[in-house]
Amino acid sequence: MTEAFPISVENLPEELVIFPLPRVILLPRVQLPLNIFEPRYLAMVNHAMSNGRLIGMIQPKPDAADGANDQTFTTGCAGRITSFSETEDGRYLITLKGVCRFDVAQELPLAAGGYRRVKATWQQYHHDLACDTTTDICRDTMMTTLRQYLDKMQMFCDKWETIRNIECEKLISTLSVVCPFSTEEKQALLEAPDLPARAKILHALLEIAAKEEEECKASCH
Repeated sequence: MTEAFPISVENLPEELVIFPLPRVILLPRVQLPLNIFEPRYLAMVNHAMSNGRLIGMIQPKPDAADGANDQTFTTGCAGRITSFSETEDGRYLITLKGVCRFDVAQELPLAAGGYRRVKATWQQYHHDLACDTTTDICRDTMMTTLRQYLDKMQMFCDKWETIRNIECEKLISTLSVVCPFSTEEKQALLEAPDLPARAKILHALLEIAAKEEEECKASCH
């Protein structure tokens, strides 16, 4: 699908608003729905809507209290607001589409609205702007492990044929974003240098999670 307003290297901003959320990552070309209700983050969205519509999703460190003022990881991923609506009770329902990862070069003072801003560097992630066409990710092995994972987690899926036929990047990136892994595991997936490396990490995490769930059920009976 062709982007209506494609982002190029030249469009990537030096300053970026960030939204710290634990156990939430974004990856290029993955869509992430968000329910925004805190005043500082409503202000953040208002700013983003008038300034390129980019928001940097980033995880607070595991010992952070609420992600508001605590230390974050140094790598996140910027997403562009592709849908926006306002509810009657004053919340914003937005969807971000992942654009490019970034590193935090410096955290800036809080904006007047209370949201956080950083100086971002993008150089080592310019390749994120183009689709990854890698196909050698051992799809059959990944599908088998994913079935085992979903079975052990008692999660039902009736879209196996669709999953089997989607592009490798979409499969790996979407699973990396939606699977309920820990903060550190999510960060490892985010920081993987390329798609094959991310697929390898994802496969290992699915295997471990399925095994741990099976052992937990066995010990409880």
